[in-house]
Amino acid sequence: MELTLLPESLSPAIAGLLLLSSAVTSMITASLGAGGGVLLLVLMAGWLPPAAIIPVHGMIQLGSNAGRSLLTWRHVDWRVIAAFAPGVLVGAALGAWLLVALPPYLWQLTIALFVLYLCWGPALPKAALGRTGVFLASAATSFISLFVGATGPLVAAFIKQIHRDRFRTVATFATAMSLQHAPKALVFGAAGFAFAEWLPFLLAMIACGFAGTWIGLHLLKNLSNRGFNRIFNLVLSALALRLIWQAGHLAGWWPG
Repeated sequence: MELTLLPESLSPAIAGLLLLSSAVTSMITASLGAGGGVLLLVLMAGWLPPAAIIPVHGMIQLGSNAGRSLLTWRHVDWRVIAAFAPGVLVGAALGAWLLVALPPYLWQLTIALFVLYLCWGPALPKAALGRTGVFLASAATSFISLFVGATGPLVAAFIKQIHRDRFRTVATFATAMSLQHAPKALVFGAAGFAFAEWLPFLLAMIACGFAGTWIGLHLLKNLSNRGFNRIFNLVLSALALRLIWQAGHLAGWWPG
Protein backbone atom coordinates (compact mmCIF):
# COMPACT_ATOMS: atom_id res chain seq x y z
CA MET A 1 0.00 0.00 0.00
CA GLU A 2 1.29 3.45 -0.94
CA LEU A 3 1.73 5.72 2.05
CA THR A 4 -0.10 9.04 2.07
CA LEU A 5 0.59 11.97 4.35
CA LEU A 6 -2.98 11.98 5.65
CA PRO A 7 -5.73 9.34 5.69
CA GLU A 8 -8.71 10.19 3.51
CA SER A 9 -10.94 10.80 6.52
CA LEU A 10 -8.81 13.72 7.80
CA SER A 11 -8.60 17.18 6.28
CA PRO A 12 -5.36 19.19 6.61
CA ALA A 13 -7.07 21.64 9.01
CA ILE A 14 -8.30 18.89 11.35
CA ALA A 15 -4.93 17.14 11.18
CA GLY A 16 -3.22 20.40 12.16
CA LEU A 17 -5.52 20.83 15.15
CA LEU A 18 -4.86 17.27 16.27
CA LEU A 19 -1.08 17.74 15.95
CA LEU A 20 -1.30 20.81 18.18
CA SER A 21 -3.55 18.86 20.57
CA SER A 22 -0.96 16.07 20.78
CA ALA A 23 1.68 18.55 21.96
CA VAL A 24 -0.62 20.27 24.46
CA THR A 25 -2.07 17.08 25.95
CA SER A 26 1.39 15.52 26.32
CA MET A 27 2.51 18.68 28.12
CA ILE A 28 -0.49 18.34 30.47
CA THR A 29 0.31 14.73 31.32
CA ALA A 30 4.02 15.39 31.81
CA SER A 31 3.45 18.37 34.12
CA LEU A 32 0.27 17.32 35.96
CA GLY A 33 0.71 13.54 35.89
CA ALA A 34 -2.42 12.56 33.96
CA GLY A 35 -5.32 13.88 31.91
CA GLY A 36 -3.76 14.47 28.53
CA GLY A 37 -4.49 11.03 27.13
CA VAL A 38 -8.20 11.19 27.94
CA LEU A 39 -8.45 14.76 26.62
CA LEU A 40 -6.83 13.70 23.34
CA LEU A 41 -9.22 10.72 23.14
CA VAL A 42 -12.19 13.09 23.49
CA LEU A 43 -10.87 15.36 20.73
CA MET A 44 -10.13 12.46 18.42
CA ALA A 45 -13.60 11.01 18.99
CA GLY A 46 -15.06 14.15 17.45
CA TRP A 47 -13.10 13.89 14.20
CA LEU A 48 -11.90 10.34 13.56
CA PRO A 49 -13.96 7.46 12.18
CA PRO A 50 -15.29 5.36 15.10
CA ALA A 51 -13.35 2.25 14.05
CA ALA A 52 -10.08 4.19 14.09
CA ILE A 53 -10.37 5.98 17.45
CA ILE A 54 -9.03 3.37 19.89
CA PRO A 55 -6.28 1.82 17.69
CA VAL A 56 -4.97 5.21 16.48
CA HIS A 57 -5.20 6.73 19.96
CA GLY A 58 -3.43 3.67 21.37
CA MET A 59 -0.47 4.05 19.01
CA ILE A 60 -0.19 7.79 19.66
CA GLN A 61 -0.25 7.16 23.40
CA LEU A 62 2.34 4.42 23.01
CA GLY A 63 4.72 6.88 21.35
CA SER A 64 3.91 9.71 23.77
CA ASN A 65 4.38 7.59 26.88
CA ALA A 66 7.51 5.93 25.50
CA GLY A 67 9.02 9.37 24.94
CA ARG A 68 8.10 10.43 28.48
CA SER A 69 9.55 7.20 29.84
CA LEU A 70 12.79 7.76 27.90
CA LEU A 71 13.18 11.29 29.26
CA THR A 72 12.54 10.18 32.86
CA TRP A 73 14.03 6.65 32.88
CA ARG A 74 16.20 7.37 35.93
CA HIS A 75 13.04 7.85 38.02
CA VAL A 76 11.19 4.68 36.91
CA ASP A 77 10.34 2.16 39.63
CA TRP A 78 11.46 -0.95 37.77
CA ARG A 79 10.15 -3.28 40.47
CA VAL A 80 6.63 -2.05 39.78
CA ILE A 81 7.18 -2.37 36.02
CA ALA A 82 8.49 -5.93 36.42
CA ALA A 83 5.19 -6.87 38.06
CA PHE A 84 3.12 -4.77 35.64
CA ALA A 85 4.51 -6.23 32.39
CA PRO A 86 3.19 -9.82 32.76
CA GLY A 87 -0.25 -8.47 33.60
CA VAL A 88 -0.32 -6.52 30.34
CA LEU A 89 0.23 -9.72 28.36
CA VAL A 90 -2.46 -11.61 30.28
CA GLY A 91 -5.02 -8.80 30.06
CA ALA A 92 -4.44 -8.14 26.36
CA ALA A 93 -4.59 -11.86 25.53
CA LEU A 94 -7.87 -12.29 27.40
CA GLY A 95 -9.34 -9.19 25.77
CA ALA A 96 -8.41 -10.36 22.26
CA TRP A 97 -9.81 -13.83 22.95
CA LEU A 98 -13.06 -13.04 24.75
CA LEU A 99 -14.25 -10.10 22.61
CA VAL A 100 -16.30 -8.71 25.48
CA ALA A 101 -19.38 -6.75 24.47
CA LEU A 102 -20.53 -5.24 27.76
CA PRO A 103 -22.20 -1.82 27.54
CA PRO A 104 -19.52 0.92 27.49
CA TYR A 105 -21.19 2.82 30.31
CA LEU A 106 -20.49 -0.06 32.73
CA TRP A 107 -16.76 0.13 31.98
CA GLN A 108 -16.77 3.91 32.30
CA LEU A 109 -18.71 3.93 35.56
CA THR A 110 -16.47 1.26 37.09
CA ILE A 111 -13.29 3.11 36.12
CA ALA A 112 -14.63 6.41 37.46
CA LEU A 113 -15.64 4.99 40.83
CA PHE A 114 -12.29 3.25 41.29
CA VAL A 115 -10.40 6.43 40.40
CA LEU A 116 -12.37 8.46 42.94
CA TYR A 117 -11.77 5.83 45.61
CA LEU A 118 -8.03 5.70 44.91
CA CYS A 119 -7.80 9.50 45.04
CA TRP A 120 -9.92 10.26 48.10
CA GLY A 121 -10.62 6.97 49.88
CA PRO A 122 -8.42 5.25 52.46
CA ALA A 123 -5.03 4.04 51.29
CA LEU A 124 -4.94 0.56 49.82
CA PRO A 125 -3.42 -2.11 52.09
CA LYS A 126 0.25 -2.81 51.45
CA ALA A 127 -0.58 -6.27 50.11
CA ALA A 128 -2.59 -4.69 47.28
CA LEU A 129 0.45 -2.63 46.27
CA GLY A 130 2.82 -5.60 46.13
CA ARG A 131 3.77 -7.68 43.10
CA THR A 132 0.47 -9.60 43.05
CA GLY A 133 -1.61 -6.45 43.38
CA VAL A 134 0.29 -4.67 40.61
CA PHE A 135 -0.04 -7.74 38.37
CA LEU A 136 -3.82 -7.93 38.89
CA ALA A 137 -4.25 -4.19 38.35
CA SER A 138 -2.20 -4.41 35.16
CA ALA A 139 -4.16 -7.39 33.81
CA ALA A 140 -7.54 -5.77 34.56
CA THR A 141 -6.73 -2.37 33.08
CA SER A 142 -5.00 -3.87 30.02
CA PHE A 143 -8.10 -5.99 29.37
CA ILE A 144 -10.47 -3.02 29.68
CA SER A 145 -8.19 -0.75 27.63
CA LEU A 146 -8.85 -2.72 24.46
CA PHE A 147 -12.55 -1.81 24.63
CA VAL A 148 -12.59 1.61 26.30
CA GLY A 149 -9.18 3.17 25.68
CA ALA A 150 -9.48 5.35 28.79
CA THR A 151 -7.87 3.38 31.61
CA GLY A 152 -4.98 5.83 32.05
CA PRO A 153 -6.61 7.62 35.01
CA LEU A 154 -7.11 4.29 36.80
CA VAL A 155 -3.49 3.24 36.29
CA ALA A 156 -2.31 6.70 37.34
CA ALA A 157 -4.43 6.63 40.50
CA PHE A 158 -3.10 3.18 41.38
CA ILE A 159 0.55 4.20 40.91
CA LYS A 160 -0.13 7.33 42.97
CA GLN A 161 -0.90 5.00 45.87
CA ILE A 162 2.61 3.57 45.59
CA HIS A 163 4.67 6.76 45.10
CA ARG A 164 4.47 10.33 46.37
CA ASP A 165 7.48 11.70 44.51
CA ARG A 166 6.20 13.54 41.43
CA PHE A 167 8.97 12.44 39.05
CA ARG A 168 8.72 8.84 40.29
CA THR A 169 4.97 8.88 39.67
CA VAL A 170 5.18 10.41 36.17
CA ALA A 171 8.06 8.15 35.07
CA THR A 172 6.56 4.89 36.34
CA PHE A 173 3.12 5.77 34.96
CA ALA A 174 4.58 6.57 31.53
CA THR A 175 6.48 3.27 31.39
CA ALA A 176 3.43 1.29 32.53
CA MET A 177 1.21 2.91 29.90
CA SER A 178 3.83 2.30 27.19
CA LEU A 179 3.59 -1.39 27.97
CA GLN A 180 -0.20 -1.30 28.10
CA HIS A 181 -0.62 0.37 24.72
CA ALA A 182 1.97 -1.80 22.91
CA PRO A 183 -0.24 -4.93 22.42
CA LYS A 184 -2.90 -2.85 20.66
CA ALA A 185 -0.83 -2.81 17.48
CA LEU A 186 -0.91 -6.61 17.37
CA VAL A 187 -4.53 -7.00 18.48
CA PHE A 188 -6.04 -4.41 16.14
CA GLY A 189 -3.62 -5.29 13.33
CA ALA A 190 -4.71 -8.92 13.54
CA ALA A 191 -8.32 -7.73 13.51
CA GLY A 192 -7.69 -6.04 10.16
CA PHE A 193 -7.13 -2.38 11.03
CA ALA A 194 -5.03 -0.67 8.31
CA PHE A 195 -2.29 1.01 10.34
CA ALA A 196 -0.25 1.73 7.17
CA GLU A 197 -2.81 4.30 6.04
CA TRP A 198 -2.31 6.22 9.28
CA LEU A 199 1.46 5.80 9.69
CA PRO A 200 2.72 9.29 8.61
CA PHE A 201 0.03 10.96 10.70
CA LEU A 202 0.85 8.74 13.69
CA LEU A 203 4.56 9.59 13.47
CA ALA A 204 3.78 13.31 13.28
CA MET A 205 1.46 13.06 16.31
CA ILE A 206 4.14 11.21 18.28
CA ALA A 207 6.77 13.83 17.38
CA CYS A 208 4.48 16.66 18.54
CA GLY A 209 3.73 14.71 21.71
CA PHE A 210 7.46 14.37 22.43
CA ALA A 211 7.88 18.14 22.15
CA GLY A 212 4.97 18.65 24.54
CA THR A 213 6.44 16.16 26.98
CA TRP A 214 9.78 17.98 27.03
CA ILE A 215 8.01 21.26 27.89
CA GLY A 216 5.80 19.58 30.49
CA LEU A 217 8.72 17.99 32.34
CA HIS A 218 10.37 21.38 32.67
CA LEU A 219 7.15 22.75 34.16
CA LEU A 220 7.06 19.77 36.57
CA LYS A 221 10.35 20.91 38.10
CA ASN A 222 8.59 24.01 39.41
CA LEU A 223 6.01 22.00 41.39
CA SER A 224 6.53 20.56 44.87
CA ASN A 225 5.54 16.96 45.57
CA ARG A 226 2.67 18.20 47.76
CA GLY A 227 1.43 20.61 45.12
CA PHE A 228 1.76 17.97 42.43
CA ASN A 229 -0.25 15.40 44.43
CA ARG A 230 -3.02 17.93 45.09
CA ILE A 231 -3.30 18.89 41.41
CA PHE A 232 -2.96 15.24 40.40
CA ASN A 233 -5.96 14.25 42.55
CA LEU A 234 -8.06 17.12 41.22
CA VAL A 235 -7.25 16.30 37.58
CA LEU A 236 -8.04 12.61 38.07
CA SER A 237 -11.28 13.45 39.90
CA ALA A 238 -12.37 15.74 37.07
CA LEU A 239 -11.72 12.94 34.59
CA ALA A 240 -13.67 10.49 36.77
CA LEU A 241 -16.66 12.85 37.00
CA ARG A 242 -16.60 13.26 33.24
CA LEU A 243 -16.69 9.46 32.84
CA ILE A 244 -19.68 9.29 35.21
CA TRP A 245 -21.49 11.96 33.19
CA GLN A 246 -20.67 10.13 29.95
CA ALA A 247 -21.79 6.79 31.39
CA GLY A 248 -25.09 8.30 32.52
CA HIS A 249 -25.65 9.83 29.10
CA LEU A 250 -25.03 6.48 27.36
CA ALA A 251 -27.25 4.65 29.84
CA GLY A 252 -30.06 7.19 29.39
CA TRP A 253 -30.05 8.29 33.02
CA TRP A 254 -30.36 11.93 32.04
CA PRO A 255 -31.12 13.84 28.82
CA GLY A 256 -28.63 15.76 26.72
